[in-house]
Amino acid sequence: MERTVFLIDMQSFYASFEKVYQMNLDDKPVVVAGDPKIRSGVILAACPIAKQWGIKTAEALWEAKNKCPDLVVIQPRMQAYLDASVEIASVLESFSDQVEPYSVDEIFVEMTYVLDGYGGDAYAAAHVMKRQMKRMLGVNARIGIGPTKVLAKMACDHFAKKTTDGIFSLTYHNLQEKLWPRAIGDLFGVGGRMKKHLQNMGIRTIGQLANFPLEQMKKRWGINGELLWRTAYGEDSSPVTVDTHIRRQGIGHHMTLTRDYCTWREVKVVLRELSEEVARRARANSYMGMTVSTGAGGHDFDFPAGFHRQRKLENYTNDGTVIYHIVLRLFEEYWDGYPIRSVGITLDQLVPDTFRQLSLFHPIQDKEVLNHTIDDLKERFGNDAILHASSLTNAGQALLRAQKIGGHYK
Repeated sequence: MERTVFLIDMQSFYASFEKVYQMNLDDKPVVVAGDPKIRSGVILAACPIAKQWGIKTAEALWEAKNKCPDLVVIQPRMQAYLDASVEIASVLESFSDQVEPYSVDEIFVEMTYVLDGYGGDAYAAAHVMKRQMKRMLGVNARIGIGPTKVLAKMACDHFAKKTTDGIFSLTYHNLQEKLWPRAIGDLFGVGGRMKKHLQNMGIRTIGQLANFPLEQMKKRWGINGELLWRTAYGEDSSPVTVDTHIRRQGIGHHMTLTRDYCTWREVKVVLRELSEEVARRARANSYMGMTVSTGAGGHDFDFPAGFHRQRKLENYTNDGTVIYHIVLRLFEEYWDGYPIRSVGITLDQLVPDTFRQLSLFHPIQDKEVLNHTIDDLKERFGNDAILHASSLTNAGQALLRAQKIGGHYK
């Protein structure tokens, strides 16, 4: 039996939610945007009416206002969106007991064993699902259908958004006709950097990658090259489970700063905060990591500046101080002093923290107890309950981040 997986994507989720919440906005162009008081403001979501004015997600708020003077701008309320996302997942659980949140507005649903109730017709099930979510929650959904999660995802991203009913099925049978002619950047897993590498190899479309010799991909990119090659064929054995995305290979945190950071003293403050946050997340998920990677970027997209480097540790860790000192060394080696507007840190090569190699020269038991005590205090009293003194300076971001979820106010 061939699998059937749905990827449900809430159309303009944040903006649609605000229209449901505030009925007087129903016929108005609405966008949800970052706080313009802190930075220029970026469009996080635009309703269909706003999109008719040419407004796009991720464009600057001032550009959107120039296009539509009557634009209604709403500051994001992330906690409300997260609560709504949980409600949406609950609705989908009435269709299948295998429901996996992929992001706030995207959810995978395994439909393989429940389609008999819809005469085996995936499209019929998708229409029922869309009507149910609209009736109960007031939001419109797009649905990608595929025999694997990766095909369902690409069906939704590249095709369902353009159909009249918001539903599209991408299968092994129409893969070459529909997916392969698309640009290589449309392949799931291909980011901006990989896109440039593949284009330099003469690979411009997904089909060209699919027809590229697998051994050459593996020779150049290792397992990642083989993964991309198999993704072009829609191959993906990952199941629809809650743990699929929680149990990941790396835990990281990226921060867009409110202004340019130009001095080493300021940069070290956010590096310490990020290191502690990554370590806290690793401990919360019962992981340790062996590799630390970090990167930084400037504010000028026309003249990009930045770096991304990694370093392997001597032992597995989930301690923020250890991560911080490695990151400092990487920055001292690769940062050339340009103004920084974004920075990120990731702990990779994760293993469960159930067992640990002990060292006679670096006792860690006391530090483990201290770290978990701090974690418990933050869990009970909030992330700003305990801070490094440097976070209270003008360069600190921890107090501001404590008021937010996913970088936006609760």
